[in-house]
Amino acid sequence: METSKTVAFHTLGCKLNFAETSTISRILENEGFTKKPFEDKADVYVINTCSVTDNADKECRQLVRRIERHSPQSLVVIIGCYAQLKPEEIAGIKGVDLVLGASEKFNIAAHLKELTKGDSAKISSCDIDDVAGFNSSFSLNDRTRTFLKVQDGCSYNCSFCTIPMARGKSRSDTVSNVINHALELADKGVKEIVLTGVNLGDFGINENTGGLSGSHRNETFFQLIQALDEVDGIERYRISSIEPNLLTHEIIHFVAGSKKFMPHFHIPLQSGSNRVLGLMRRRYKRELYRERVAAIKSLMPHCCIGADVIVGSPGESEEDFTMTHDFLQELEVSYLHVFTYSERDNTHALSIKPVVPVHTRHERNRILRGLSYKKMRDFTNLHLGQTRNVLFESRNKNGMMEGYTDNYIKITVPYREELVNTVTPWTI
Repeated sequence: METSKTVAFHTLGCKLNFAETSTISRILENEGFTKKPFEDKADVYVINTCSVTDNADKECRQLVRRIERHSPQSLVVIIGCYAQLKPEEIAGIKGVDLVLGASEKFNIAAHLKELTKGDSAKISSCDIDDVAGFNSSFSLNDRTRTFLKVQDGCSYNCSFCTIPMARGKSRSDTVSNVINHALELADKGVKEIVLTGVNLGDFGINENTGGLSGSHRNETFFQLIQALDEVDGIERYRISSIEPNLLTHEIIHFVAGSKKFMPHFHIPLQSGSNRVLGLMRRRYKRELYRERVAAIKSLMPHCCIGADVIVGSPGESEEDFTMTHDFLQELEVSYLHVFTYSERDNTHALSIKPVVPVHTRHERNRILRGLSYKKMRDFTNLHLGQTRNVLFESRNKNGMMEGYTDNYIKITVPYREELVNTVTPWTI
């Protein structure tokens, strides 16, 4: 393929995927491709997929069909978690030309040079146990806040999760490399960096692969945030998500005393029932989660805390769900990301009984989303009249713009260009 071509991207899923899409976009632009919006006609479409839920799989297939309708001669490349987990299934979708697994997505430029429309779909994948390298990634020019990937993969074995099968074992960047990326981003005018990974608290652990057993830790997440706090030019950091058992007291105390790390944590809970946490193979109990939230709030009463919750997982009884609801209601968390359990191939959860009916799962999701709305409303109301620093983003949406306070309260105001990418004191 000649390199004077156009390429468009669509990203499904997490912040980590956004960081990787942005990096792959820059790789192709350096090879001479011109980036276009996904809604426009392009010579190549790249879909970076998620496979956490069945909806993400369906959305990928819908996107391919949409491309087939409006640009049937374009090349379609599928990357990401779905591509690693089910490459043959994706290759069978009409219109797909190339499927790249976890080890090959960053080599996309070389693959495109050998790709011709009309051939049967090509698959370039590998055994996930052979994926050992770490590819640095960060988003740039896509959003005001930059997502910086510092860790990848996961060595946990939660019963509902496919991520270890899609991304491999835990591995990390180095503190020195992350610092260099932060300095580069500061030079480009970035004000806020969101640290991303699959299991951030495991930063510094690199699992041995290639037939070797065990793991080793070179550095720690605590060392990383200490070093980042000293980088000139970056005004704000956020920790995207960290497991409660890996959120240590030294991390909490450090964030409480930091001028750059924002008073905002996102801590996955998944269930407020210890019985269900055991079925999920989570590495903590609700008592530890409660203690971590209390420790944060004792030092930072203004801190925003988000929680992930899965409803309808196998074995979750009505009593278990009520326990989760009541636990969250009394807990000082500010918002919830609620996921409806969906069956994932090759996971232990498929063997757990009884299966929760789909309509019950959706009803439980609705209830917790309502609780999340009330919690965020109450958290915002607690801060009305306060003046907090807001980083305003660049998007002009019908004459309005948005920004977030240090403690993650969304502020919407009439668009003013001079506010874009500035940290501005604002009365809530």
